[in-house]
Amino acid sequence: MRFLYLILCVSLFSCYNTTRNCSDFKIGEFYSEVNINGTLYKSNFYRTEDLQVEIYNNKIDSSKLRWINDCEVIFKTINPKNRAERKDVHLKILTTTDSSYTYEYSYVGETKKQKGIAYKAK
Repeated sequence: MRFLYLILCVSLFSCYNTTRNCSDFKIGEFYSEVNINGTLYKSNFYRTEDLQVEIYNNKIDSSKLRWINDCEVIFKTINPKNRAERKDVHLKILTTTDSSYTYEYSYVGETKKQKGIAYKAK
């Protein structure tokens, strides 16, 4: 009976494995969707190993990247225009598919996190 219980537990937990091929998303062109308080925000961006350029509401924002590991990165705005833009952002990739990844992000040191989805552009 214990053996059957062990097999059942292992099989249940194995169904919850998440795929994280984060290195597939370190470089390329993407678009992102974030839902904050019922409002959907969309942006386009391209990323190199150490730079990300994002276009949101016809404004361009550039950040230096510092990868902690394949799935976590710190963004530092290159030319911050206000105090909020001076804060670094921590992004963690939670799951990946062949064409998208789900992520969470927050200002460095803050506990409130937002989630979003980024998709590979064509």
